[in-house]
Amino acid sequence: MTETGWSTQTADPEFRDYVELLKPRVMRLVVFTSLIGLLSAPAMPHPVIALASLICIAVGAGASGALNMWWDRDIDGLMERTAKRPIPSGRTTGEEALGIGVALSILSVMLLFLFSNALAAGLLAFTIFFYVVIYSMWLKRLTPQNIVIGGAAGAFPPMIGWAVATGGIAIEPVLMFGLIFMWTPPHFWALALFRNADYTNAAVPMLPVVAGTRATRNQILWYSLALAPVAIAPAFTSVGGPVYFAAAIVLNALFLKGAWTIWRRDDAAADFDGFRVEKRFFGFSILYLFLHFTLFLVEAVLRGFDLVLTTWPVLT
Repeated sequence: MTETGWSTQTADPEFRDYVELLKPRVMRLVVFTSLIGLLSAPAMPHPVIALASLICIAVGAGASGALNMWWDRDIDGLMERTAKRPIPSGRTTGEEALGIGVALSILSVMLLFLFSNALAAGLLAFTIFFYVVIYSMWLKRLTPQNIVIGGAAGAFPPMIGWAVATGGIAIEPVLMFGLIFMWTPPHFWALALFRNADYTNAAVPMLPVVAGTRATRNQILWYSLALAPVAIAPAFTSVGGPVYFAAAIVLNALFLKGAWTIWRRDDAAADFDGFRVEKRFFGFSILYLFLHFTLFLVEAVLRGFDLVLTTWPVLT
């Protein structure tokens, strides 16, 4: 299987390149967190409506990815991490990415409105706008806080899923949003530490480029400390419970241990072992987020079978 999940023996190379424009790995994360938001909600739409809505959300995420690749085509070729993307490698053109992105953006929002409701469609439209315009076009090349503010774009999917199910918003999806939002900076700053040369070459003002690696290590620790209570808080809402609480305590202790280890290191140690600790933390951060949302699913299944503690404190 290739990085995008398409076999080189069975998929047409040009079609595979168009799929890659949509950032399939990001799409999978968006669909997963949207699905958890939907399944955690107190109401459940018809399965056909739910499936159609998730497809629309996936298409909207793919549209954002294509538009991001179109806008960043001038710097993607300057970074080792992105140089093999379809546009800088010459396999597709910027015009194709723009056309695909615009068409899929309009299609996904319109169909989600028809299949679901105005709130879900509006949130999807705003998410696409935020990622493409606010983050990609404005913040990414302007400020080292790009990933802090821009991280909101990746945090909206569980709210969209909840809106599909209920037609409204509650504290539970807001906390899911907060979990992803606070997770994003330490996750990407760990990446930026061992990809610092890439961002320097492309003149992208990531925190290590502008403020240095020491400041970046400090911020990873501070944001990880701030993340922990946000990540644990859902345990005391309708989407949480004792299983979520116990596992979240362990996950956040491990996350903080990793952030603490990064904070204690200096550039000499990182250079010596090839940023082994930073790369390990980056990988664990992905697992951390996946497990948190899997725990929401576990709690939803337990509620479905009425296997809940009636004495567990629920604050909402």
